[in-house]
Amino acid sequence: MVTTLATSLLRPARNAPVEERIEGNWHVYPLEAALELDYVDQAGNATRRWVLARELKVGPGKMLLGGIDILLDEGYRGFRVDRIQRLEDAETGFVVEHNILDWLMKLAERQARARRKAAKRFPMPGSGTSAETPTR
Repeated sequence: MVTTLATSLLRPARNAPVEERIEGNWHVYPLEAALELDYVDQAGNATRRWVLARELKVGPGKMLLGGIDILLDEGYRGFRVDRIQRLEDAETGFVVEHNILDWLMKLAERQARARRKAAKRFPMPGSGTSAETPTR
């Protein structure tokens, strides 16, 4: 039997956006996490999902966690945050049962700060920063 940890699947998709953006009425925050969700589907059925989260979408009256349900072959999908009853971070084991949206927002903010810090340390070629100016 082969065991794969969810965190080994966390490598970001090559085409995944890494900056906050606006899509119509939605504010989209990039997110990278392996999560176990206790989720209630639209029919009212309680389910457990293992999700590779890619983004958090905040819109008028609705919040969606976008990602890939690794046990189903449905590809990328959205999970309504108000239907998440419990969440566990597969990397840390941290369990969230209350204020799930707040926790997800804080996670997205921490990751954005880490990306900005990394970008300052290792500027991308062509970004016009002084770190790239050749010295003679």
